[in-house]
Amino acid sequence: MNVMDFFRLSAGQWSSQRTTHHLPFRRAELGSSSISVEALEAEHPSVVEICQLHDVDPALAVGGAYVTWHGAMDWDKDDENHEGSTVFALVPDADGSSGGQLLRERGYAEIVPVIGRYEIDSEDGLLLITEYDTMSSIERFWFANPNLRLRTSVVKRFGGFSTASFCAESRRAESSTEGEGAHKQDVVPLSAFGW
Repeated sequence: MNVMDFFRLSAGQWSSQRTTHHLPFRRAELGSSSISVEALEAEHPSVVEICQLHDVDPALAVGGAYVTWHGAMDWDKDDENHEGSTVFALVPDADGSSGGQLLRERGYAEIVPVIGRYEIDSEDGLLLITEYDTMSSIERFWFANPNLRLRTSVVKRFGGFSTASFCAESRRAESSTEGEGAHKQDVVPLSAFGW
């Protein structure tokens, strides 16, 4: 499996159940979210634009994805929400390995443009590794079957590991495993998102 195969398999609507372990407090928090994933081909204007944002030749990209989410966690305050969207582009390493650069216009742990790393491991899992100014994150995604995707993430802040999360994401009935008939949202250029 290559990285775009993984995102094409991920395309569709997902319901996610999340457990986040706040390690310094030795407590766990539950949450849920709705996630939409659309795989983008290399020529898509959003993939081209994010490459240009990071001064990377768009011809090197193999594609990307547009992801939106809306969710809630148990400890949320009244003014908190967990929703947003992001676009990223995938640029494989020149050596033909299973890894490369993940160009994002907003990161997982910090809302800033960032370049991370991706890799498809020996068990067809997708690893995403991102280093920020004040923290780092490691995520791993894998499929138990075509309609059940699992995800772990660890966010490390100054002083050690701060949170570790596990998500079970089930494909909604209106999404097919081939992407046919899946509800898709219009994708617009990054400049329209206002980030």
